[in-house]
Amino acid sequence: MSFAAPVLLVLLLAVPAAAFAYRALDRARARRSAAWAPPALQPNMVERPPSWRRHLPTALLLVGVAILLVGFARPKASFTVSTQEATLVVVLDVSGSMAASDAPPSRLARAKLLADEFVRDLPHGYQMAVVSFSDHSAVVASPTHDLARVRAAIAAARTGPQGTALADAVVRAVKVGQSVKGSPGSSKRPPAVVVLLSDGGQTAGRVTPQQAAQAARRAGIPVATVLVGTPGGVVTQKLQGGYSERIQVPAEPTVLQAISSGSGGRYHSSPAAVDPRQVYRALGSRVGTRRKTVEVTAAAAAGGLAFMLAGALLGGLWFRRVP
Repeated sequence: MSFAAPVLLVLLLAVPAAAFAYRALDRARARRSAAWAPPALQPNMVERPPSWRRHLPTALLLVGVAILLVGFARPKASFTVSTQEATLVVVLDVSGSMAASDAPPSRLARAKLLADEFVRDLPHGYQMAVVSFSDHSAVVASPTHDLARVRAAIAAARTGPQGTALADAVVRAVKVGQSVKGSPGSSKRPPAVVVLLSDGGQTAGRVTPQQAAQAARRAGIPVATVLVGTPGGVVTQKLQGGYSERIQVPAEPTVLQAISSGSGGRYHSSPAAVDPRQVYRALGSRVGTRRKTVEVTAAAAAGGLAFMLAGALLGGLWFRRVP
């Protein structure tokens, strides 16, 4: 507890002074009644309430005055609150193999639906970013609280070239999570997690899955991976002359499993196996705390007035007077 105007606490000296004056008046009243009649006979002449009942209204009144005077000094209470600062980076595979329809209506469409679920369940105060990749990666939505912008970036995702620089995209997402600054006055970076939605292929890029996992672990940013697709995935590619070619694109869980386990994240075998709220609970367990100071002058004033009112009411009910 601290005070914005501690010098005003000197006014509290009035409370013991008032208590002393009350005690002196009570003794003077006893002396006057003794002069009127012997104390031994007084119980037979007038009804004398119990001592606690006579003094309780005044005690409540004095307590209320004390709390009210404390309120004049503008007390401030400090307590610990959750920072509510964390970042989720969704990584969307938009390579050509994501056009396969073995995860209806397509792998990419199913991945986008899951990404939208993460947006919907995002806890208040958290930021979200989106990274897409095929043969190269791009940050299509920087970390932001603007969920409309995030939804627009997810909706705009389209399949592209066949190349898949999956590990490069993970490293890019980890750097995005590292780039987020904490609230003013905080020296710690808010926690982050990467959610990778892919069919698991790794056909391009300069970084290996093992290197990507190590980079994520060093940064303290786990990567949760979600396999989108089945071993029987096929895409159709149009050729010149009106011909088309069917290309088998089986989902490959091995790379995703290696990245999740190496980074400290969790592997999910399908979008249906993912509960965004569980991911957020795990992320929330790493959210820090901070000290928050709030002025409680109004609470002190209300408490003081409540005690004074209680004393006045009891005095009026028991003795037909305000103490």
